[in-house]
Amino acid sequence: MRIDSFLEQSPVFQTSRIARRLESALNAALAQEGVTLSESLMLAAIFLEKKSVRPSDLARTFETTRGNVSHTLSSLEAKRLVRRRIEPEDARGFRLELEPAGRRRAARVAAVLDRLQSQLEKELGAARLETMIRQMKAVEQLALALTQEGS
Repeated sequence: MRIDSFLEQSPVFQTSRIARRLESALNAALAQEGVTLSESLMLAAIFLEKKSVRPSDLARTFETTRGNVSHTLSSLEAKRLVRRRIEPEDARGFRLELEPAGRRRAARVAAVLDRLQSQLEKELGAARLETMIRQMKAVEQLALALTQEGS
């Protein structure tokens, strides 16, 4: 198609394409654990905290909506990996706890993600990955600034 050369050179399109493909590949890798990438990240986040976590903490950390977090948590609850507990001080809020199966699954999922990170560092080098992330953030900031100027 005529647009192909533009898309090939577009950092915005390439970032979006890469993100979709990475998420698809990671979902396939995590399928053996019966979770999606977003579910595995939330399990890992809850697992790594010393204290219980609120859904709003996850939304802030993952820069997503509370609705997206709630949807993912509902799926994890249906799989009996996570449970929501009413806040003792404020009955309108919830705290999240891992069920025993969730704790075991979170540990395995964290190992899968850690193994992937180690392989990337081995193949590409930690310094190159760090540079790549810095450059991606710079492109993000520039694109945000440019789109806000036009508004």
